[in-house]
Order: sequence, then C-alpha cells, then structure tokens
Amino acid sequence: MSLFNKMMGKTRYVVCRLFLHLSGSEVAPILGVLNRAAREAVDAEGDIEVMGEGLVEICETLLRYDEYWLSASNEGDVFWNEGEAGDYFNEIFTDSASRYGAELDFDQQEPLSLPATRNVVVMLTVAYEGEVPELETDLSNIPALTEGLKALINLQQKNKIRAIQEHFSPAQYGDELTNDQLLQYFPELIPL
Repeated sequence: MSLFNKMMGKTRYVVCRLFLHLSGSEVAPILGVLNRAAREAVDAEGDIEVMGEGLVEICETLLRYDEYWLSASNEGDVFWNEGEAGDYFNEIFTDSASRYGAELDFDQQEPLSLPATRNVVVMLTVAYEGEVPELETDLSNIPALTEGLKALINLQQKNKIRAIQEHFSPAQYGDELTNDQLLQYFPELIPL
C-alpha cells in the first residue's frame, strides 16, 4: 500500500485507458507483437502476470516505434471503491472491443494478397492501486506519452497492476484500418 493510501486510510483505485495511433508503411509488423501478447494472454486464461509481461513487451515496442506515432488520447477515473472501479473497467472493455473497425475485402477474381495497413491503433487499459502522476495527466503530447508508457512498465515491475486490457485495430495482419474508419471509431485521437 502506498504512502498516499496509508495517509487516506483507504485504497485509491485508478482505471486509465491510453490510445496510440501509429501511421506509416512500416507499422504493420507491430501487429505480430500485439497478436503474440493476445495469444499468450488467452493461453494463460488471463493470468495477470502473463498479461503484464505482454504489456511490458507492447510498451517497449511502442517506445521503439515512436517515429510512427501520429495521434493519441487518454482517459480514466479515480475510485475509492473496488466494485465501482471494476464496473468502469468492464465498461471500457466493452467500448474498446467495439472499435476494431477493420474488415477484409477479398476480390474473388484477384490473386490473394494481403495489404499491409498503414494505420494501427493500440488501446491499453490498466487498473492499479495508488497514484501514478505520469498516467493521470494529458498524454496527448510526445514527452508525456513517453513517460506514460514507461510508467506502465514500472507499474508491472512493481506488481501494482490489478487488471489489464490490450486491444488493437486492425486485429490482424492483412486487415486494413482506413482513415475514414479512424475518424469513425477513434474520434478522440489528438494529433501529436
């Protein structure tokens, strides 16, 4: 329990979601990292330690791809009741899952080839106890976003994360996330 929590005599829960839009001809390979983390989470039946390791790998990959960051956004809330935090976390899951917005469009007359998407949006949601100023601020600028991703890594290493969601669009290599779909499904993105 953090000093802040001890001072208040109650546990402070934070649920926050981070959106990061990467754009460029070289962003599609990141889908391999995202899909591997998702498969491992499913295989481990949502084990928080396995998901946390996947979160660290995703954050480290995003930090390496910083030249492709185009827009971002974040949101979240603070709770003093674990049940309310859990309800909000579940609301975010439903919302994130409804935003995939990618579709495959095969022409039966053309030879099969998979286009490499030029847009990838990663949505990371965590619930943690305590206070992390680097995550509880506006992350729609590059320095703050960099610190926010590093803070997620540190949270995992300190075993402070209570729940994790990792969503991304498009869902797999070969899917395309168009600019129109970006506007439709991710209106909160702010250019970096």
